Amino acid sequence: MSNIRAALELALGILPEEDLNVLTNTVVTSTRKANSIICREGALEHVFYIIQDGKVAFTKKMDTGEQFLGLKGKGEFFGELGVLDRAPRAATVHAISDCKLIEIHEDTLDTILTRNPSVARAIMRGITRSMRDTDQITIAELQLKNEELAKTLDNLRAAQAELLRRERLKRDLEIAAQVHKSVLPTTFPNVPNFEFAALARPAREIGGDLYDVIPVDDENVGIVMADASGKSVQAAIYMAIVRALFLSQAQANLSTTEIAHSVHELLMKVSTAEMFVTVFYANLNHETRQMKYVRGGHDRPIYYHAATGQIHLLDIPGRFLGLLPGLIVEEDSLTFETGDVLVCYSDGATDAVRPGDNEMYGLEQLQAIVAKNGRRSAQELADIIVNDIDKFRDGEDQPDDLTLLVTKAI
Repeated sequence: MSNIRAALELALGILPEEDLNVLTNTVVTSTRKANSIICREGALEHVFYIIQDGKVAFTKKMDTGEQFLGLKGKGEFFGELGVLDRAPRAATVHAISDCKLIEIHEDTLDTILTRNPSVARAIMRGITRSMRDTDQITIAELQLKNEELAKTLDNLRAAQAELLRRERLKRDLEIAAQVHKSVLPTTFPNVPNFEFAALARPAREIGGDLYDVIPVDDENVGIVMADASGKSVQAAIYMAIVRALFLSQAQANLSTTEIAHSVHELLMKVSTAEMFVTVFYANLNHETRQMKYVRGGHDRPIYYHAATGQIHLLDIPGRFLGLLPGLIVEEDSLTFETGDVLVCYSDGATDAVRPGDNEMYGLEQLQAIVAKNGRRSAQELADIIVNDIDKFRDGEDQPDDLTLLVTKAI
């Protein structure tokens, strides 16, 4: 049993004890002999696999024959797209050595995804790695073809076409960066009894995070923090759609759960199967200082109590929006007292890595810096958090978009 727990955490990261117990008690283990087929392309299955031991290869049928896509080994996983999208297997998986596998049914995976956004991030990283490996194979094949055609006129034409494509891509990236920049507010509305501060620093030219403070009526504002899957042009366009949907739904005098469900249903209609968004959305009455909120799979916001100097996480359950049918979110509420602070953040804050030992900044360190500096102004606190993360990274590349939204009762 301990071997199963170790394999789960190696693949999915450190999980809460409750989630580990759920997985450990529901997964099925199996062994596959070398040279056997684990999954066939086109088959419809409902299982997500983690490799406990051994190595597997992926192939796909092409016009020219069977195409090799890549290898995976101990601590890695596969089958996630078929389970999340409920689509046929996109490739055939071969055991190239004797393999020990952990099998997780889609219902169990769905439960864990709802409770723990870190698992969703681990799976998205696995998808990204698979896509990157496939891209590298494709790039290598194209390079070989270009070498073979180097002395032909077609090679010149291809080079000219590639130059034009790169120019168009460069322009598309510039437009997408402008789109994302325009999505983020440059100023916040003047809200009695509250002040706000924010920072957004994309990991690449184009980010996929969103924050906003939305005027609703004379007494209420909406607070939104969101993180779209993926990066680049598609994420920027997708996040522009998300912001437009929240702006329109916030004006309809709906509850936070109704707004989340409405945005989710609209995203299901307009977005692709590869895209989803994690969200924290709140309705803040600045007269009564009461805030009602939902959390759709987003990182848990940190709440600082000025009177006691204590902090706690807004840990209400909920699942990300725009990907799976049957959204699950719950509403909770709290009342601000003077000096209380709410810190919303994206995973670029907690996932920052220190060079040398690759230790992550982590949620505990973020909580500690908020507790230590909670009495500062909203802007001062935001600056202190970012400076502390940058000091921790010590020049290491930023792993993901770093976004903060600080709300302080005054």
